[in-house]
Amino acid sequence: MSQQKPETPDGTPVPEDATPDTSSRVEPVEEVVVEEVVVEAEDTPAVAQPAPARPAPVELDDDDDDDDSYVVPAGTVVAAAPGLAARLGAEAFGTFFLVLVGVGIALYAAFSNVGGGLGVALGFGVAVLAGIVAVGHVSGGHFNPAVTLGACLAGRTPFRDLLPYWVAQIVGGVLAAAILFLTVPTSLPALISQGESTGVRAFFSGTANGFGPHSPLATLSNGQAEFSLVAALLVEVIGTAVFVGVILGATDRRANKQHVPFAVGLTLTVVLLLATPVTNGSINPARSLAAAIFSESWALEQVWLFWAAPLLGAAIAALIYRAFAAEPVEDSLFGEDELYVAEDDVVVVDR
Repeated sequence: MSQQKPETPDGTPVPEDATPDTSSRVEPVEEVVVEEVVVEAEDTPAVAQPAPARPAPVELDDDDDDDDSYVVPAGTVVAAAPGLAARLGAEAFGTFFLVLVGVGIALYAAFSNVGGGLGVALGFGVAVLAGIVAVGHVSGGHFNPAVTLGACLAGRTPFRDLLPYWVAQIVGGVLAAAILFLTVPTSLPALISQGESTGVRAFFSGTANGFGPHSPLATLSNGQAEFSLVAALLVEVIGTAVFVGVILGATDRRANKQHVPFAVGLTLTVVLLLATPVTNGSINPARSLAAAIFSESWALEQVWLFWAAPLLGAAIAALIYRAFAAEPVEDSLFGEDELYVAEDDVVVVDR
């Protein structure tokens, strides 16, 4: 039996369809421009899965034709790293603080009762510890060109950050050394040298790194004994390799990072205690260059070793780390990304 649709009496309102047509509706898409974006999946079982493919590019306006753009769906966990300017500022500040404290203590260690080499080593160690706690989450807490090179070679920091980080570290270190140099009383060098004609540069040279006749051992023994170039090279290479190796291992994603800043600070302290009698303890090319600029000419002539040796030691540590560690994640050592969940679909534009 066929059924007919009942007729609607005249004047009776016709009910609207409960499922309106949405084919013509276009959801608004928010457009943002970011420097670095890492898309992370939601919580999933611990099963090895292939990495998700990058979202397909989308068509944008004509002005954005040259940009690599894609859509991040709503609900995606996004990690946004600090911008380059913030990271360079953190590196400059951390290196400034490190050189100011370490070289400053070394400058006046002869009569400040801080324990000589022990006080200087502790000063550097505590300064790097404090710097990592303060701004390590912004830039990764390198404060040392050798650490940055090691992190890049180990796959933990992108190579595009290498030269900018080096420039920021050198600027921070030189600025700290300049402040120390300008604040030295002009009459102090003569008092320390017991009446001999000594300038501020000669006094500041006591903080510079050197080998041969300018090693601390040669100064203490009045030239009767000294550490040669080969000895200085070995100590700086091995000391830097140990220091960078500890940083790479301690900041690995599988390590317990709760006490990492203290491990790094104490490692730098003991390594400097080893290297100070030989070379006055560099392990940091930015620190060596900063002190050499305001010292006598021999310091600049020998500063090449205190770039070559730490960089070589960092490269050795990075290669060993890559050989024995799992595939590293680019995490900038102590750096922490800011995580948030995208509430709406977001168009990401890589500039």
